[in-house]
Amino acid sequence: MGSIMWKHIKPNHANLRVWQVGLLIAIFAIWHVATKPGLIPPIVFENDQQAAFFFGEPLKIFSRIWAWFVGNGDIYQHLWVTLLETVLAFGLGTALGLGCGLWLALSPMAAAIADPYIKAANSMPRVILAPIFAVWFGLGIASKVALGITLVFFIVFFNVYQGVKEVSPVVLANARMLGASQKQLLRHVYLPSATSWVFSSLHTSVGLAFVGAVVGEYLGSSRGVGYLILQAEGAFDINTVMAGILVLTVFALMLDGAVGRIEKRLMKWQPRAGETEKL
Repeated sequence: MGSIMWKHIKPNHANLRVWQVGLLIAIFAIWHVATKPGLIPPIVFENDQQAAFFFGEPLKIFSRIWAWFVGNGDIYQHLWVTLLETVLAFGLGTALGLGCGLWLALSPMAAAIADPYIKAANSMPRVILAPIFAVWFGLGIASKVALGITLVFFIVFFNVYQGVKEVSPVVLANARMLGASQKQLLRHVYLPSATSWVFSSLHTSVGLAFVGAVVGEYLGSSRGVGYLILQAEGAFDINTVMAGILVLTVFALMLDGAVGRIEKRLMKWQPRAGETEKL
């Protein structure tokens, strides 16, 4: 009975943020209690110091973040490099995926020829290309961007390709009967059909762009948040590792939020879930 009631409860936008922030505080509070020596008796570990060693302590993690941004400010040059690599990989990978997806979706012959090669490239674990890119492009930004592009490209490509293929034949036939040219079909029929697919892929691609940047920094770099995390891992400094992960997570959410705002502006024509229910 209770589960049925929860299914019909809709989020209230007035207090939704309060609940979200409250859940986040609860997570960090449980984390603090579980890793603070002396607060609870050891259950999984032999002593109460091991939990803090393996999972870090929230207060020390926040202290490290505070020192990075406010104290000595030494994270800004590293953060700038990682964000630059991420944004370049995200933008270039999206543009290439969008262009190739549209081209092959509108060119059946080219799609049939390229199909086995695209499937083979997509099935490849692309993280193993990182050392090759380091040899080709060096240990600078270019190798990290190249790795990020390979991670973002296929996500966008397949969504665009499928979105164009999902165009309603009735709408397409009517537009052609009205004398629409190929450019007009692309602008007013194909692109609107693929837009929702594109943005659904972009939300996933944000995280993958960060993965490409950080993995590349792991394999060879002297700057970047991934480099800071790697140095902390070598010194068994779990608090700095977790601080780096939290910083990357926050900026990934910020980039995802920017994508969401662009989506709302470009998708005004699409009715929301609440509006469709009213209709």
